[in-house]
Amino acid sequence: MDTNELLKQVRKLEIKTRRLSRHLFTGGYHSAFKGRGMSFSEVRQYQFGDDVRAIDWNVTARTGDPYVKIFEEERELTVMLLVDVSGSAFFGTSGRSKQEMLAEICAVLAFAANSNNDKVGLLLFSDQVELFISPKKGRQHTLRMIRELLNQQPSERKTDMGAALETAHNLLKKRSICFLMSDFMTSAYETPLRVLARRHDCVGLHCWDPRERELPDVGLLPVRDAESGHTEWIDTTDPDLRRRYKKRFEENLAKTKNTFLRAGADFLSLQTTEAYINTLLQFFERRAHKG
Repeated sequence: MDTNELLKQVRKLEIKTRRLSRHLFTGGYHSAFKGRGMSFSEVRQYQFGDDVRAIDWNVTARTGDPYVKIFEEERELTVMLLVDVSGSAFFGTSGRSKQEMLAEICAVLAFAANSNNDKVGLLLFSDQVELFISPKKGRQHTLRMIRELLNQQPSERKTDMGAALETAHNLLKKRSICFLMSDFMTSAYETPLRVLARRHDCVGLHCWDPRERELPDVGLLPVRDAESGHTEWIDTTDPDLRRRYKKRFEENLAKTKNTFLRAGADFLSLQTTEAYINTLLQFFERRAHKG
């Protein structure tokens, strides 16, 4: 899209999502993730009265003098948004595509983080990392991320989520809140997810269109795989076909949810037609009560 149209869309999305992010911020974002522990700050030489359990034996052995580890409370968060921009993300039958919904959710989360003076970063992926924006603070930084989301034209249409998770693991040195957003029509990411979730707080956001769950009974219908480009005709009047189609969706959803839970991560499933802000609010409230 041209620059003027892009700027209009960015501004429109900012106005809408800033209002929603205020609800999110007051409704649980702060307490769901804030102050979830102590993080390493630095080492310094041992002083009389220091707790001997804080001695860093590696540094002590290298220098010959006793050093202790200094920790500080995690007051600021780093939020990382990992977003699937493969071919299937651009599918939509109900007024907006999955990609458009995910762009909105990213903006809401980013502005909520801004309200809390937290850093936000962005990683877009297909079957390769399409874009990485390091976590930073501020409105202009958030607007840049929104522009990239709205104007993204991925070089590939397939999906390799494992590679994206490995990249995030290698680049994120400080403990972060990682929101992984996709339709999860992929596999072979369980191990890198488990590795990432050991160091970071991971949340899976599953976005899906109603027609990915249920086929309409409309006779012969041409369908195309958004990632491979393969097209074939199917007979939607066949009730067994529609039943198997729905069963396959529900099995994949259950498998994806279990994958996240086994990795020690959270998981949410969001339909493109629903008011996602309510689901996010309920999630943050549950997190706050758990924490």
